Amino acid sequence: MKNVLSVICLLSVFAFSSCSEKKTGEEKTAEQNPTSSESPIKEEGVVIEEQAEPDTLKGSLKAYATGKIGNAEIKITYHSPAVRDRIVWGGLVPFDKVWVTGAHMATAFEINKDFEVDGKTIPAGKYGIFTIPGKEKWTFILNKKWKQHLADEYEANDDVVRVVLEPETEEPHQERLRYEIEEEGDNEAEIVFYWEKFEVSLPIKIK
Repeated sequence: MKNVLSVICLLSVFAFSSCSEKKTGEEKTAEQNPTSSESPIKEEGVVIEEQAEPDTLKGSLKAYATGKIGNAEIKITYHSPAVRDRIVWGGLVPFDKVWVTGAHMATAFEINKDFEVDGKTIPAGKYGIFTIPGKEKWTFILNKKWKQHLADEYEANDDVVRVVLEPETEEPHQERLRYEIEEEGDNEAEIVFYWEKFEVSLPIKIK
């Protein structure tokens, strides 16, 4: 009887050791080969919707906009301030100065495929969105430094591309700053920025 119990105990120990080794091996494999179904661009923050009425939330909300154009995934991460009865253009946002085009941190533009802006091919990657608002025209900027506080570390030498755009009047009133990625064709899109009664659009093409 003692011999039988000893054999059973040995078999139990062996089985437990095998399961532990198998589990450890599976965990290492999972770490080395993350699931391919997981999107390379993680979502965080909130999606800002169209707003005709002021909201009561304080502060600038962490927000994002995502889109898929052709085989390219795009994400814009930003902070969304509200108007709150303030003068925005020429007041809260000065004319003719580099603006983070959001609040707090630089607005980040992320894309996993090469793309084209104003005839210039730009490699896939992550960039900072900045603008220089003007009374009649805006300068839209993609900059290499996407991680910075406001435009504190902005340097024109790090600009990847600059495009002069004409803003349009948008109705109704957009209380919170909002970005959208709008598909314009199989491999074409517009990066659109709305706030107050202004709309600014940047056409891009996926390579």
